[in-house]
Amino acid sequence: MRLTPSSSAECVRSDAALTRAFALLGKRWNAVMLGSLRTGPAGFRELSRAIPGVSDSVLSDRLCELAAAGLITRTVDEGPPVTVSYALTPNGQALMPALEQISHWAQEHLPPS
Repeated sequence: MRLTPSSSAECVRSDAALTRAFALLGKRWNAVMLGSLRTGPAGFRELSRAIPGVSDSVLSDRLCELAAAGLITRTVDEGPPVTVSYALTPNGQALMPALEQISHWAQEHLPPS
């Protein structure tokens, strides 16, 4: 099959979009954190317990990165006591069907680790 100039440009745009998406989602824990928030807001400790193996510093870094990307919000309730919760933004929620499809694909086609 031969690519036309317009189909070639479309492939380049698609490849660039995938590169951007996987630069963020391909980092260890990011997609898992987003998936953990699909059922509703959670605090730092809740997320830490939900994602065994992630260190507090990595969890903190990744939460900041996901917030900067506009996929989650960070809400501080001044309390007392002061509490912080994280929740998916509409952009983060829009990503959930794709993450669920990737999860189903992995269950069917990748061997258990």
